[in-house]
Amino acid sequence: MQIVESVSRMLELSRDWPPKAKVGFVPTMGYLHAGHLSLVQQANLLCDITVVSIYVNPAQFGPKEDLANYPRDIDRDLQLLGNSQVDYVFFPTTKEIYPENYRTWVEVDGLSGVLCGGSRPGHFKGVATIVLKLVNIVKPHLMFMGEKDFQQVVVLQTMLRDLNVSTQIVPCPIVREKDGLAMSSRNVYLNPQEREQALCLSEAIQIIKSLYKKGITNSDELIRRGSEIIERKDGRLDYLKLVDSNSLEDMTVADSHTRIILAVFIGRTRLIDNQAMV
Repeated sequence: MQIVESVSRMLELSRDWPPKAKVGFVPTMGYLHAGHLSLVQQANLLCDITVVSIYVNPAQFGPKEDLANYPRDIDRDLQLLGNSQVDYVFFPTTKEIYPENYRTWVEVDGLSGVLCGGSRPGHFKGVATIVLKLVNIVKPHLMFMGEKDFQQVVVLQTMLRDLNVSTQIVPCPIVREKDGLAMSSRNVYLNPQEREQALCLSEAIQIIKSLYKKGITNSDELIRRGSEIIERKDGRLDYLKLVDSNSLEDMTVADSHTRIILAVFIGRTRLIDNQAMV
């Protein structure tokens, strides 16, 4: 496993990828867990070369968000990646990614201003910009991303399509703890009581799916019943929506193309989750 810290060196490597080799890429912000490693496993399975980036991107954090406290443990991350047969780890500095007088940003209209984008203005501008930069540097054929950040996957698929970038995103299933909590680097913020409360996200999803199977399709009613689960566990709801899986537009009547998607504050920690209705 090679660790690459400079953009210039990563560009040198990517310009010389073997002509017939398929390159897989897993962009991360580090503090890796089993969800990240499942993406690496998929990349290893489908590709000849696997590249993982570790970069905590300041551009996707708001002024009152947790950039300074975001969990980091590069030594542990490198050990996990070494054990996972990764070929290259791209570990750039912010000065490398956003040099002095940096001025260029990428925005995906419409999709970026709803759901998490509505609660976190500018978030997806930062996400789209960093991912496009990383894709241009690494030049992968496939990029592996977890469906826990479902809106992010939709935004980035749209960006790559609209800008004629040949890299294809491979969405990968959410990896969950045994009790149903979606794995997230931010779970480390939860104390034992909050960890128990956090189960309300997956429980709300399951009650909505259960009611849908019983024939209830009115979105307002399904959202109301899911929200009750959040309130019962003292979660603070940011949003709970039933949206079209492709457009992210609100659905008034749920169907097989509906995605249940939500964000909830447990204490001071904001967690997200989602599932397909069917």
